[in-house]
Formats: sequence, C-alpha cells, structure tokens
Amino acid sequence: MSVFRTALRDLAGAQKTAKGAPAYSRFVNRPLGRVFAAAAFTLGRTPNQVTAVSGLFSFAGIAIIALVEPSWPSAVAVSLCLVLGYALDAADGQLARLRGGGSKSGEWLDHMIDAAKISSLHAAVLVCYFRFVQPEQDWRLLVPLGWGIVAAVMFFAMILNDQLRRAAGTAPTASAAASPLRALLVIPTDYGLLCVAFLLLGAPVVFEAVYGALFAGNALFLAAALVKWYREIAALDRAAVERVAA
Repeated sequence: MSVFRTALRDLAGAQKTAKGAPAYSRFVNRPLGRVFAAAAFTLGRTPNQVTAVSGLFSFAGIAIIALVEPSWPSAVAVSLCLVLGYALDAADGQLARLRGGGSKSGEWLDHMIDAAKISSLHAAVLVCYFRFVQPEQDWRLLVPLGWGIVAAVMFFAMILNDQLRRAAGTAPTASAAASPLRALLVIPTDYGLLCVAFLLLGAPVVFEAVYGALFAGNALFLAAALVKWYREIAALDRAAVERVAA
C-alpha cells in the first residue's frame, strides 16, 4: 500500500498541462487515471499493457452499441466500458512518466487505439440507429456519420498541432495557465462527457437529442478552432523566418 501511496503522490506532481483540457477530462478523468496509473505501477504493469486494457474496455463498449438493442442495462454497460477505457487511456501516459518517460512505440500504440476508437464509436452509433432505433427522418442517420468526420478531424488536428509546436519548441508546459471557466465552457467537446451521455441510450429519443446537440457543439467548435489553429501554426512559420533572417 505504501508503494501505491508514494506513486499516487509522485503522479500528482508529474501531470501534463491542464491548458485547453475540458472539465470532465481535467477534473474527473485525469485524477481517475492517476489512481489507475498508481495501481498499475504497484502491480508492475507497463504503459503498453495499460493501453491495451484501455482499448479492450473501449471496444467492448463500442461493440455493445452496435450489437445489442438499446436498454437501460446495455446503456450502463456501454457508458461504464467507455468511461473505464478513457480513464485507462489517461493512466498509460501517467504511468510512463512515473517510470521515467514514455517510448515512441508506446505513443504510437496509444494514438492508433485512439484513432480506431474515435472512428468506430460513431460508426457503431450509426449501426445502432439503423438496426434498432430507425429514426422517422432518414437524414438523422447523417448525424453519427458527421460526428465521425468531426471527431476524426479534431483528433488529427490536435495531434498535429502538438507535434508541430514541439518541433518549434513552443509546446505548453505544466505551468501554463489553465482557466477553470474555459474548462467548463468547452465541456461539450469533452470525450468524457460523451462517454457519460451513453447512459441515456436506454431512452433512444432522449439520447438522440443529446447526441445531436453534442455533435452541433463539436462541429461549431471545430470550425472556429481550425481558423485559430491555422493562424497559430502560420505564426510559427513567421517566427522561423524571422529567426533565419536575424
């Protein structure tokens, strides 16, 4: 138990910057992931093993969405699997930092599972709608299709932004300002909130409304963010040119 407490304490001082993180990810998922990371460290597990278990939970939840007719028990099972998968996704990186740093192969595995998860989650909702819900208007089937596109583009853009900023030496540090108010304002974009929203799958009409509202919020956020991110990356180009000129 002392090993677990020591690991938990050390992890509290080895967190990624909270800048830009929405509320659920920041205040719920990372602390929960910290507990899982400390437990994995105590048990002698590796970050890649934690990543694999994260994927198992996430894809189990996704499979239930596509294969099981919506009900309250299945909704709880889906949400629980997705929430645990997301928490373990936060744990693998924390465990890597606790062990002295991650590996390129570990980062690759983590991103590949995330990409597969994001792509398949909304495809599973589309299958669920088609098989079990059958909306009165066929255009509603376009919502999970659009969700999948928005989620994939946002995930890729965030990963690419991070890589380009690291290459330019401008990646945010752990001390970077992180506004709690902003964390609440951007919570519609929080994957963790989407995981919790699947609790409503037992009432398909209610879930459809919430799922659609989250899609609209994410689509609007992405449209605005892409403009902002492009300007920030363009500023890196200008700074690089100025350094060469100097």
